[in-house]
Amino acid sequence: MEVKGKKVLVFGLGISGIGAGQILERHGAEVIMYDGNQKLTEEKIKKQLGEDSSAKIVIGDFPEEVLEKLDMTVLSPGVPTDLPVIEKMREQGITVIGEVELAYQFGKGDVLAITGTNGKTTTTTLLGEIMKNYQEDVFVVGNIGTPYTTAVEKMTDNTITVAEMSSFQLESIVDFRPRVSAILNFTPDHLNRHHTMEAYVNAKKNIAKNQTEDDYCILNYEDRLTREFGEEIKANVLYFSSQRKLEEGIYLEEGNIIYNYGRVKETICHVDELQILGTHNHENVMAACAMAAVYGVPVDVIRESVKAFKGVEHRIEYVTEKKGVTYYNDSKGTNPDAAIQGIRAMTKPTILIGGGYDKQSEYDEWIENFDGKVKALVLIGQTKDKIAECARKHGFSNIILADTFEEAFQICVQNAVPGDAVLLSPACASWGMFPNYEVRGKMFKEMVYNYSVQPEALAAEGIRN
Repeated sequence: MEVKGKKVLVFGLGISGIGAGQILERHGAEVIMYDGNQKLTEEKIKKQLGEDSSAKIVIGDFPEEVLEKLDMTVLSPGVPTDLPVIEKMREQGITVIGEVELAYQFGKGDVLAITGTNGKTTTTTLLGEIMKNYQEDVFVVGNIGTPYTTAVEKMTDNTITVAEMSSFQLESIVDFRPRVSAILNFTPDHLNRHHTMEAYVNAKKNIAKNQTEDDYCILNYEDRLTREFGEEIKANVLYFSSQRKLEEGIYLEEGNIIYNYGRVKETICHVDELQILGTHNHENVMAACAMAAVYGVPVDVIRESVKAFKGVEHRIEYVTEKKGVTYYNDSKGTNPDAAIQGIRAMTKPTILIGGGYDKQSEYDEWIENFDGKVKALVLIGQTKDKIAECARKHGFSNIILADTFEEAFQICVQNAVPGDAVLLSPACASWGMFPNYEVRGKMFKEMVYNYSVQPEALAAEGIRN
């Protein structure tokens, strides 16, 4: 991609936007940095860009005059691609790409990319560990927390980039082509952004749209949409399954994870040797193993990496046991389908903290999966009344509404008895109460480690044991 001398707008000034601006300036573009958040300051952005930056910085209302003579716009992941001003850019013939596409254009080496509604972070983190045990020059980037753009300048031709890709990132790609891709599953999410399930799924499918017969795509056989997608693409398809033995692919058989593809048939390990819980995590492991194997990583390296993997912070994360009560942090359960996996992993009577930002999700299936495990539901946030109504509709009435996260936690502590579990698995995003799910999860863990039961802790109106 040639950007020297071109006038380029970076739309959205989070970490990925700053990284995009730095790449563009290094390659000779005339850069305009824009964000509508008036809490940002020009001084802060200049400091992030570096002393040598000559980028123009615009904060607040979008200046329409910027569109004159503009050659290209780079969108940060948080910027909706259907904004009127973005549509206007396209109408005027201005190239519009995302941060991921920019990073791909200037990056080097091979890309291994993962998407799906749930399991992305666990799969990406595990694959990153496998690849780091295979070679030194590995970057783990994307939706996992490290923007793709910030790693580009450190890459060489030998680099392997392991990338977690969200629907937001994939909807604006042009030439992005991973050597190996994976789609873990499709369930409703982010419909407030994509509006329809079809649009959401199509954004995810973009991960494979530029792949060829020389590439690989790993797909979930047990998800109808991903299984059918395997018939549409050019890449070599390898399926994984937690429910059946496959003639070719990676699957569970009597608790063993079996890789059977080409001339290789190997047992990776038994699920009892894993340090992460639940069938969904078995699927994540299979996806990561398959991606590594088709790339050429020896099975011995894969096996040892998998057995050593301790999981991802905030995803069904064991915190500690206090007074006979076990605490789990599943703050990464930001939608109902992800939160279902948290419930399924529980083996004890569970007091569940749910609720948060409303992404227009439906909670029926989540409630139905309580399956006698959930003894009480403590709800917070924007969705608490909506979830409470849904729970009552399904015959679950042991519900407490809390005004704050701290209050919800105190309710759990006051009412948990030895042998119980307390699970934070909200089925909702954190926005509105927390900057992100990581902050929510860290606060929960801090409260667990440091808690003291308040004398007035709402016991009278509390949970029925």
